Amino acid sequence: MRVFLTGLFLTFFSTASAIANDQLTTFTLDNGMDVVVIEDHRAPVVVHMVWYRAGSADEDPGVSGVAHFLEHLLFKGTKTLAPGEFSATVARNGGSDNAFTSYDYTAYFQRVAADRLELMMRMESDRMVNIQLDAEDILTERDVIIEERNQRVENNPSSLFREQHNAAQYLNHRYGVPIIGWQHEMTELTLDDALDFYEKFYAPNNAILIVAGDVEPDEVRKLAETYYGEIPANPDLPERERAQEPRQMAERRLTYEDPRVAQPYVTRSYLAPERDSGAQEKAAALTMLAEILGGGTTSILTEKLQFETRKAVYTGAFYSGSSLDDTTFNLSIVPAPGVTLEEAEAAVDDVVAGFLETGIDPEHLDRIKMQIKASEIYVRDDVSALANRYGRALTQGLTVEDVQAWPEILDAVTEEDVMAAAKEIFAKTNNSVTGYVKAPEVTQ
Repeated sequence: MRVFLTGLFLTFFSTASAIANDQLTTFTLDNGMDVVVIEDHRAPVVVHMVWYRAGSADEDPGVSGVAHFLEHLLFKGTKTLAPGEFSATVARNGGSDNAFTSYDYTAYFQRVAADRLELMMRMESDRMVNIQLDAEDILTERDVIIEERNQRVENNPSSLFREQHNAAQYLNHRYGVPIIGWQHEMTELTLDDALDFYEKFYAPNNAILIVAGDVEPDEVRKLAETYYGEIPANPDLPERERAQEPRQMAERRLTYEDPRVAQPYVTRSYLAPERDSGAQEKAAALTMLAEILGGGTTSILTEKLQFETRKAVYTGAFYSGSSLDDTTFNLSIVPAPGVTLEEAEAAVDDVVAGFLETGIDPEHLDRIKMQIKASEIYVRDDVSALANRYGRALTQGLTVEDVQAWPEILDAVTEEDVMAAAKEIFAKTNNSVTGYVKAPEVTQ
């Protein structure tokens, strides 16, 4: 079995190395718009995406949710397109379209037949500069996002808790403000709020065009210059400066009670470094640490708490370095019946302490690396996933070279790297937030 696993590991390594660099071309238009072309000629399909380096963390205080609000409003009319005509045109041409907002970016995309690329560029470049809104649009779409919040947040105790948890984790940074917005501020969003954000951030020199699929780079360059290249840059584009976290000197704990909670659980988050351009090694070690502790059925938390002691019905460890600023490393446990939240928390702490003492099983680390290599290979079968990977990275301070180097950096992580990252994360709790989620106790 050891020989078989070693051979399989080497096969994955060789395959991953052979295709480490995607068939990718980059260039920048004269107005500052970055363009990434990812070629995949296996099917006559193209994904067209425009990413803006502006998300909810770039909002001004008092108008939380305006980035997401504007995303909705861009599906209204422009000077040349009637309200709803954009999506209707995409559908009529056999494609699909949507958009999404995160803390660090807002992105708009279409997936269509490759010969419809020019049409997508014409319409997307149009709404970069020609949005046309009135008071009725604002009222209608504001009701839509408020209802979206009601469905996704207000009706979900886990989402409500997550908002409180994030607000406790980030004392000063805008990551502590929900992407969708605080409810009391969403209801007051105005046309001027939306247009201010649009005029400040929606410009070619703040955007990344990603075209992935059955295309040729020269063709994409010609179309991009025709449709996006004519849009002037915003000379007043502000520097991307955000309020940063002060020293965190006190552990925070919170208890969220809601009668709708069917299964109580415990979470803890630690402030952690993100992936930095040219220096992704620490993030790679934290990625491995999360997989080792709580990444699946063979993880340490699962084996110790679900299988051996049966104190939990679920455990997890999570880390995502995809973030412009500091992110978090997270632990969670859903206790088994008869196990209190206090006992569950103590059990997780015991497992972590034991891990820091005993270290890593080298074979476990090798298995995780093999699984990650496999996922790196499989993702290349999906041009949308590849486009998303580069879009997220480039809007979060990374480069194309960073993205392409990431698999090898992950593979180079050693046992010593993981243990050093673990000791740094768990050495102190003054930058952590521990949360209990439960239903209120019933009193007789």
